[in-house]
Amino acid sequence: MQKKYLIAPILAASALMFVSGCSSNQAVKTSDGGTIVTDGKPEVDSDTGLVSYENAETGKTEQINQNEVKSMSELDN
Repeated sequence: MQKKYLIAPILAASALMFVSGCSSNQAVKTSDGGTIVTDGKPEVDSDTGLVSYENAETGKTEQINQNEVKSMSELDN
């Protein structure tokens, strides 16, 4: 009987760990030498050539041309 009571908390903890693992900050290095820290992974739109991201400093959604992006990497949080 006690096993039934443990299933829900274990599932909830697993789901919380999965969701929190997906929202890591990323560093976008630009071709002019700058670095943009994003909240979560940037999305690349192959149709328009734009990279959309949420700026970690301002909280605003911004875009940059994919040609201006030198690299993207995950930051250790």
